[in-house]
Amino acid sequence: MSAAPCIGLIVPPAHGQVPADAERLYGRRIRFIARGAGIGAVSPEGFAPVVDQIVSHAVALRDAGAQVVSLMGTSLSFYRGPEFTDSLRRRMAEATGLPCTTMSHAVVAALRALGVQRVAVATAYVDELNDRLVDYLSACGFTVTAIRGMSLTGVEAMGEVPTRALVELSREVVDRDRSADGIFISCGGLQTLDALRELEDTLGLPATASSPAGFWDVVRTAGLDPSSPGHGRLFTPNA
Repeated sequence: MSAAPCIGLIVPPAHGQVPADAERLYGRRIRFIARGAGIGAVSPEGFAPVVDQIVSHAVALRDAGAQVVSLMGTSLSFYRGPEFTDSLRRRMAEATGLPCTTMSHAVVAALRALGVQRVAVATAYVDELNDRLVDYLSACGFTVTAIRGMSLTGVEAMGEVPTRALVELSREVVDRDRSADGIFISCGGLQTLDALRELEDTLGLPATASSPAGFWDVVRTAGLDPSSPGHGRLFTPNA
């Protein structure tokens, strides 16, 4: 039996650690390695010094043994629009010779897999990034029924947001326009798995978020089964 592919992740924090969702979703059956992009803040100004280094990080992950690479930053990959995101993925693939993806591609694929067309969006972001996210999702064929962010820019602050705050913010954006047929929580640094499960159970709507969608997508890209029962509809076959 051949070994599972090694999956390479480019993560926004400088520490370059594999996000906790990896083990929660897949235990130790899949090997992940990571490199940190080292963004200074979750803002266009924070992205500017590092975005041109993404391709070199992908090459370094390939050289470290990765057979698939994902840029696991949502706003870092959507803030210049879909054409830039597609170009970035293409340049990563050309430079590495590997299958490559980004978290923004993952989010679009996850929403489509869940059958979502009208999406209520909760984010960690400042208004400028929220506006760019609405533009991105609209260009990809979705209608954003409502969006609200927490105006956070600190990279480490994202991981400290409690589940209850994520649930309450998500409920608020759903309540603003009841025509939403799904929920999306945006920012890969947020710890969202528990919130997603609660939202699906209580509201009856499919829900996804940046980090879970990113892992689901890159595992699929590696040719592996992305299912992880107990973590919501996206990870449950035939849910």
